[in-house]
Amino acid sequence: MALPLPSGLVPNEVGFLCEMESVTVVPRQRLDTIDLLSGQTPTLRPPYRANLPLWLALLLKKQRRANIVPPPWLHPDSLRGVIHHEVKVDPLAFSPPPPPPARADARGNAHHPTRPSAYDDVALSPPFLSSCTSDAPAGALPYHWFEVAEILLAHAADDIPSASEVRSLLRDLHEIRAAKMRKSTADLEQGVGGVLHLRGVGAMELAESRAFILGVVEGVRRLGASAEATRREEEEEGRARDEDEDDEDDDMFG
Repeated sequence: MALPLPSGLVPNEVGFLCEMESVTVVPRQRLDTIDLLSGQTPTLRPPYRANLPLWLALLLKKQRRANIVPPPWLHPDSLRGVIHHEVKVDPLAFSPPPPPPARADARGNAHHPTRPSAYDDVALSPPFLSSCTSDAPAGALPYHWFEVAEILLAHAADDIPSASEVRSLLRDLHEIRAAKMRKSTADLEQGVGGVLHLRGVGAMELAESRAFILGVVEGVRRLGASAEATRREEEEEGRARDEDEDDEDDDMFG
């Protein structure tokens, strides 16, 4: 008999999916386009930069045919800014995600692809955004920030400036955000907050905390159901007492 699958994505699946994110490479040699399920890759011509899926960029990096350009949010200054926001600016919430890219439609009006309009065929979402390329904004963590950073540090550390400092900052940032996640669920369990705000939380952070969060939410739901059942029983007992008192009054004055 097959075992039941866990709800949601597990960390290994999240790490696999993040390899579809686009990253920027600097090719070392010419390479023609390759037909992929997602479409054709750009023609690589040194020293011009190009955006490729992370899995293909890692393959070319391993073959010493390209170097990977780290996204701006992976630089030490950007990570220090995110940590400052997490600790000093807004200690109760997570740092906001990068804003959606804006583009002009046929009439020249700027709008966001993540907000479908009459001029959009598909609403873009990760990993189909350039949140891990060299064009990504600094100071904001994308949805796959943790796993992309870990992969780049493991396989392309020589392409990342101050890789040891970046690794240390990432460790501090992960601990800070994990503590916020634990505090949020603890507040929810104690009834301090009725809503668990997850805006800005990354995919790996959700995968690592999903089982714990679901357990807390289920516990809160059971407590609420128990309290509601107790309240209804008390209301029924009160109505029964009122009816008995009314019957006694009728017997007395009847």
